[in-house]
Amino acid sequence: MITFPLFLTFLAASAAAASTGFLFKPGAWYVGLNKPTWTPPNWAFPVVWTVLYLFSSYAATRVAVLPGNGQALAFWAMQIAFNTLWTPVFFGAHRMFTALLVMAGLLVAVVGMLVTFWALDTVAGLLIVPYLAWLITAAALNLWVWRFNPRQG
Repeated sequence: MITFPLFLTFLAASAAAASTGFLFKPGAWYVGLNKPTWTPPNWAFPVVWTVLYLFSSYAATRVAVLPGNGQALAFWAMQIAFNTLWTPVFFGAHRMFTALLVMAGLLVAVVGMLVTFWALDTVAGLLIVPYLAWLITAAALNLWVWRFNPRQG
């Protein structure tokens, strides 16, 4: 049975990850970078991440009450750790290549989460699909910015 306190627990972990966006803002460094024309507008990032954190937290809540959820929840923990790490590496340390490595770990974790969630609960798996789609876009943006700003990071 899904409980609201369990959902709030996953959401709190997501909020902790999201807080790095307040601590390490893009700022003038990011504004000055050469970016592709398909870069999402700045307002889209907090909107999209809010939805993704809600979806991921709800999906994890659905899976957490099911038997055999160990690997699925391990992937959830792995993705929230990599998610938390990416912002300070990219925006704080300006380490674009290192951020790409963090993003690779995040992508592996989210693919693992999607597969294991889907196996336990189709709805939970479907809720992770937008997260993976956004991360593919973010990874492509990270790669593009690293490639076309060689002196910046």
